[in-house]
Amino acid sequence: MTAPDSTAAVVRLGIPSGEEVSHRDVAANGARFHIAEMGDGPLVLLLHGFPQFWWTWRHQMPALAEAGFRAVAMDLRGVGGSDRTPRGYDPANLALDITGVIRSLGEPDAALVGHDLGGYLAWTAAVMRPKLVRRLAVSSMPHPRRWRSAMLADVRQSARSSHIWNFQRPWLPERALTADDAALVGRMIHDWSGPRLPDDDALMVYRRAMSIPSTAHCSIEPYRWMVRSMARPDGLQFNRRMKMPVRVPTLHLHGSLDPVMRTRSAAGSGEYVEAPYRWRLFDGLGHFPHEEDPVAFSTELINWLKDPEPDR
Repeated sequence: MTAPDSTAAVVRLGIPSGEEVSHRDVAANGARFHIAEMGDGPLVLLLHGFPQFWWTWRHQMPALAEAGFRAVAMDLRGVGGSDRTPRGYDPANLALDITGVIRSLGEPDAALVGHDLGGYLAWTAAVMRPKLVRRLAVSSMPHPRRWRSAMLADVRQSARSSHIWNFQRPWLPERALTADDAALVGRMIHDWSGPRLPDDDALMVYRRAMSIPSTAHCSIEPYRWMVRSMARPDGLQFNRRMKMPVRVPTLHLHGSLDPVMRTRSAAGSGEYVEAPYRWRLFDGLGHFPHEEDPVAFSTELINWLKDPEPDR
């Protein structure tokens, strides 16, 4: 099942700078993925989180292009303009989607930049296909093993992630996400942000994207796998596999006021990195630092990408 043509008006948007964004579809890992791209140079692949799509990187794309990079933002499987398949939402397969897109773009490797769920998948891809990941930048998401332990052992983190526990119910979460023109999506992004709140127009874009048929179901399927597999053989195998260290320079970004992911949950992910690791805490920002203070976020990211010897 693929996204209908009517989604084009929602997902093939422009960006605030007014610069031209190129949209197209690429095939990877048995599915079709929508990408938006700008610029030429080394590939930087941008991975969105929940409940968003490629457009969340609208501020970073022109900054990266101006800095000499090829900025590509993809819609993850089941979201935006990408295919909505009946299966394939476990993190290992979603990571293969990402590395497959890198190959389909004709690039030898990429710097992966992931936020939230996109960050979880970026961690995973760096472990599973290390030769295809040149550098790793993750925002608002701990390493998968840290995420798992925090969800199971930290009562405060479990409470902050109540939406993930709620996603385990059948059908009701999908209905809640799409009710009243996806009003819940707007409330989530508003409530998860810091003092620099998103404007109503941006919230409406995300609400419209979630209202595309099947998006709500597909976008929460990864979270269902992440929780329901914890005691299953496939989940235990994935957790063991993620013991393998990340061996590329890693930038870890986090908002000090993030109400979804505690700082202590994210901090310490460097124990799984056997390469230069840089931790950057944005004071006064929430769960979406790349949108709440795009200039600070883009500056930090680009300076790190250009640093030939990033510090530990």
